[in-house]
Amino acid sequence: MAGKKKIIFVVNPISGTTRKSGICKLIENNLDKEYYDFSIVETQYSGHASEISRDAKDKGVDVVVAVGGDGTINEVARSIVNSDTALGIIPCGSGNGLARHLMIPMDMHKALEVINKHTVHDLDYGIINGIPFFCTCGMGFDAFISMKFAESGKRGPVSYLENILREGLKYKPETYEIEDENGKTKYRAFLVSCANASQYGNNAYIAPQASMSDGLLDVIIMEPFDMIDAPQISIDMFNKTLDRNARIKTFRTRHILVHRQKEGYIHYDGDPVMAGADVDISVVNKGIKVIINPLADKAKRQPNMVQNAFSDFFNDISNMRTDIGRQGRHIHILNKILLKRLNNL
Repeated sequence: MAGKKKIIFVVNPISGTTRKSGICKLIENNLDKEYYDFSIVETQYSGHASEISRDAKDKGVDVVVAVGGDGTINEVARSIVNSDTALGIIPCGSGNGLARHLMIPMDMHKALEVINKHTVHDLDYGIINGIPFFCTCGMGFDAFISMKFAESGKRGPVSYLENILREGLKYKPETYEIEDENGKTKYRAFLVSCANASQYGNNAYIAPQASMSDGLLDVIIMEPFDMIDAPQISIDMFNKTLDRNARIKTFRTRHILVHRQKEGYIHYDGDPVMAGADVDISVVNKGIKVIINPLADKAKRQPNMVQNAFSDFFNDISNMRTDIGRQGRHIHILNKILLKRLNNL
């Protein structure tokens, strides 16, 4: 065993929508045993992945692989930050936001091939109210939907979409005061999100330009919109062009303090939790070691020519609709003035 890397696979048997009955045999048959001394542990209860990972870190294990969804990955990752233990990922969840950002294959066999290559990078992670996150965090509508999603007990994009469509019509925007190094600014917003990675999951890109190695968080402020705008926002999110939408304000920062009018839900990597009116969010530069895909084509994170053209087309339609609406209101006012004058003749 001397000279081999020690690796533990933490398997959540009930996470996500992917069956894991064959994962142990897959690991035994395909892991590079000349390079790794391995063990496999299945989680038994909520928080067990954190306990296993902390113990592994304390014992100097080189890699802890999270085999599960975003919740399992978050549990493992936040237990090994600021250490020499690296995070590996075999994605088996319903969203797989971090894995998709890192371009880890969704196929378990191919994801294991990435583990075998053992290419480790130091990457950033975020902290919201003292809780580490690795993909996104936020408040407002996305935190509200995360809470509804957790309450529903269902998994997968269909359940998520059902919640968005059902609750979106009723949700009311809030006022947020955001303070960073440049001062304080108030926003009336549908949501305020901070992204360390580019997407929520299921290839829904909330921050297409986000990087996990720049020491910055991408702050996304979604201004109030009507239901006519909703299809365009959805298209932009899946086309990786949301940052170009007129309803979206973005900037980058290392730290923000958000003050809202009352307590409410926040989320970290999709997990909802109740928090007070003040929410503190910051980034830790290169605070976690992660096995990345050395063959990933980062250019694929950017929108292609067709996606850009599609986004421009719908943005043009939206602008035309806004202009027509303004012109219509202007004409209506002129007509009222003209009728008033004619009545006075």
